[in-house]
Amino acid sequence: MRTSPLTTAAAELRARAMPSALADAPGLSLAPSVAITYGTYDLFHIGHVNLFRRIKERFDILVVAVSTDEFNAIKGKRSAVPYADRVELVRSCRYVDLAIPEAGWGQKETDIVRYGADAMVMGSDWTGHFDSLKSLCDVVYLPRTEGVSSSDLKRHIQSDAR
Repeated sequence: MRTSPLTTAAAELRARAMPSALADAPGLSLAPSVAITYGTYDLFHIGHVNLFRRIKERFDILVVAVSTDEFNAIKGKRSAVPYADRVELVRSCRYVDLAIPEAGWGQKETDIVRYGADAMVMGSDWTGHFDSLKSLCDVVYLPRTEGVSSSDLKRHIQSDAR
């Protein structure tokens, strides 16, 4: 995995993930791996949980950036659930070590360095979109959970309401 200069935030995350007995071992350098992912996570569902679980199966620390309502508006999206609630739902998931706001387009590069991410992981529906970040970290696209998406859930709810 690639290494990046550790910022304070990254060092704190890695220190939390390393057992204290190992952290003090002379000459031992076990650096927990860090992955970061991004999304709106509207109508939190099993596909989101599966993504987080799959990431944690590969990496020690998971940082999840949740799009703010203001950033979603810039993207032309509107969430059914407000940001404050969405980020709390993400934080409550046992696979997530840290949830942060995603507030702008250029944030991914900064976050990768700030949190010392070894990989940025996204669902396979984004395949190829973030390959430009490969100079900073590995870019991994994981399969989506079939048959579930927030967009589909919204359409289903709206059709039932008619």
